[in-house]
Amino acid sequence: MIKRTLSACFIMAAATVCAQTHTPNDTMQTIGLQEIEVMSIRATETTPIAYTNIDEEKIRKYNAGVDLPYLVSMTPSAITTSDAGTGIGYTTLRVRGTDGTRINVTANGIPVNDSESHTVFWVNLPDLASSLKDVQIQRGVGTSTNGAGSFGASMNLSTSKMSMNPYSELNFSAGSFGTHKETLKFGTGIIGGHWAFDARLSNISSDGYIERAAADLKSYYLQAAYYAENSSIKLITFAGNEETYHAWNYASKEEMREYGRRYNSCGYMYSDENGKAHYYKDQTDNYIQSNYQLLFDHHFNNNMSLNVGLHYTKGDGYYQEYKSGRKLVEYALVPYIHNGESVKKSDLVRRKAMDNHFGGGVFSLSYKNSRINATFGGAFNNYDGEHFGKVLWVKNYIGNLNADHEYYRNNGSKSDGNIYIKADYNILKGVNIYADLQYRHIDYKIKGNNDKWNDASENLQRLDIDESFDFFNPKAGVLWRIDNNNRIFGSVSMAHKEPTRNNYTDGKLEVRPKAERLIDYELGYTFANKRFQAGVNLYYMDYKDQLILTGELNEIGEPLADNIPDSYRTGIELMASLKLPFGLSWDANTTFSRNRIKNFKEVLYDDDTYERWDINHGNTQIAFSPDIITNSILGYNNKGLSLSLHTQYVGKQYMSNAQQKEHKLDAYFVSNLYTSYTFKINSVKSVTIGANIYNLFNEEYENNGYAGSGYYTDNGEKIRYNYAGYAAQAGTNFLAHISIQF
Repeated sequence: MIKRTLSACFIMAAATVCAQTHTPNDTMQTIGLQEIEVMSIRATETTPIAYTNIDEEKIRKYNAGVDLPYLVSMTPSAITTSDAGTGIGYTTLRVRGTDGTRINVTANGIPVNDSESHTVFWVNLPDLASSLKDVQIQRGVGTSTNGAGSFGASMNLSTSKMSMNPYSELNFSAGSFGTHKETLKFGTGIIGGHWAFDARLSNISSDGYIERAAADLKSYYLQAAYYAENSSIKLITFAGNEETYHAWNYASKEEMREYGRRYNSCGYMYSDENGKAHYYKDQTDNYIQSNYQLLFDHHFNNNMSLNVGLHYTKGDGYYQEYKSGRKLVEYALVPYIHNGESVKKSDLVRRKAMDNHFGGGVFSLSYKNSRINATFGGAFNNYDGEHFGKVLWVKNYIGNLNADHEYYRNNGSKSDGNIYIKADYNILKGVNIYADLQYRHIDYKIKGNNDKWNDASENLQRLDIDESFDFFNPKAGVLWRIDNNNRIFGSVSMAHKEPTRNNYTDGKLEVRPKAERLIDYELGYTFANKRFQAGVNLYYMDYKDQLILTGELNEIGEPLADNIPDSYRTGIELMASLKLPFGLSWDANTTFSRNRIKNFKEVLYDDDTYERWDINHGNTQIAFSPDIITNSILGYNNKGLSLSLHTQYVGKQYMSNAQQKEHKLDAYFVSNLYTSYTFKINSVKSVTIGANIYNLFNEEYENNGYAGSGYYTDNGEKIRYNYAGYAAQAGTNFLAHISIQF
């Protein structure tokens, strides 16, 4: 795959050189070319929802190596997490307290979320930010979109637009913890008045702040486009190849005090006679994800246009890990005799793998005139994924260990279709009404053996899931542009969401998870002139059967969730932007929120007898949902010099819904400084050099973790205990970078 990609890139590079020596014959024709846009799921200035646009310039400014969630982390109500502590590798984004499984992500209108887990593994899309034109984040339900339901936010990515002229670009970064990034980009510009080709190759590597949390990430992006007077077609492929050492165990406070904040227990095998710990070197996650998109755009006239997209994603990978004292029967292995004794438990190395396919199509037919903007669209997607596991090694095993021996296998299949119609109508001068109706149908099946052992049946858990869902998601709102500076809107939206794979496979065996429902109420006001912008947005998100993170993790670090009958998220988002003299600027946003479960009932089980203990807590704070998030960006730009100080404050969070003090993530206050200087030299379009200093004031903090509770009985008295692990983040660290554009 990589060799074929390199060959294609060299061919495109040669085409770039040729294009640089030939000027298109028909200049007027190239000026009139239509760029492909899949805009039907995006909000516009007349859409009555809360959203933020991040343009290419801002993405480039901060894109020195960290994952995409960290590039959008300063938008309202957003926070990020990082397993390795540096923003590279396994990272996540949360918006309004909702996690990545509830944030709908599309690229050019095509679903990116994994069909079963509903999350986006950004580690599989390294340096995609270098091939983006812009990003739009919609908070709340947002507009109708394709793929997984939006239950807190949606994130639409638009990939790079074509360049009229040939170009090439080199980017290099290097800094703390052995981090480095190399990116090569080039494009042909318009060839023959119709054709354009673009490419990117990237390599990112980091040792991570956490011990052994190394990440080795490689990726490419290729696109070929043909442009006619009224039609455009674009073929895009992008892929990521990652190898990441596990860092998802996190560390307890006791472990941090004993071994340091960078302690990582993943892969631990044994300690020798000198007390030195030894770790399994191949405790890694390995995955290749290849994406293919064929996009077609046709303008029938100035009012009507059609967008069609076909897509296919191939995922293939595995992770392997050292497990201590495992029952052999759980892995379909028979006991063996060692030193005259029957061994039923042993240390072993297992590999859990996936082989999945995801494909389908999206479309939208749009009509627009001076008063109405209407779209009829939809999508159909199909997913097929194999999950299986093998045992690679067993300590002191006597007998033949078949390399092809599988101890579990199951298949997940899912079809997902939706259709929507929406319209934005200018009913009066300055007043627009908005309606958006979507119907979505899902069929989801899981068949085979799970990787979890069932003590009751003395066998692996049998999976026989066959579920269908039909959702109707209406949305309506009104927007009033009072004058050129003032805008006010209100909306009510409904959304539904099906459970994830983990909700079925990692939850309670006797309880089937239920679909969720959300009614989202939004009211917003903005003021804007040339120098000052300000806005306020009020929201109330009313959930029925919300699947809320409990704070517990399964054995590979993925969060567990339970249906909660009644819960809500409500808050106020404040935003301001000020352009000051002498190139100074200031941007700020703050979210004050209240995220609560009504009448939360916690269930604990006795360690020995498994006797149930129900504890009623009343109203509690939803896990991983801080009541306050504040961002400030103070900037200076003048004569090529750019300085930017980013500061974020995140209030305290609980990692479980029981609000135990041992489960608390303390509030943190982190500042990052971005510096760069751009200049020109002979034969070079521009050179930019700079350095990013992260965690400028060396804040000691954790931004993620897990938590749980249990109890035991002592002389008839129930004794509760709590446990937690914390994702420690790096102290002051830096990345120096240089970008050369030709």
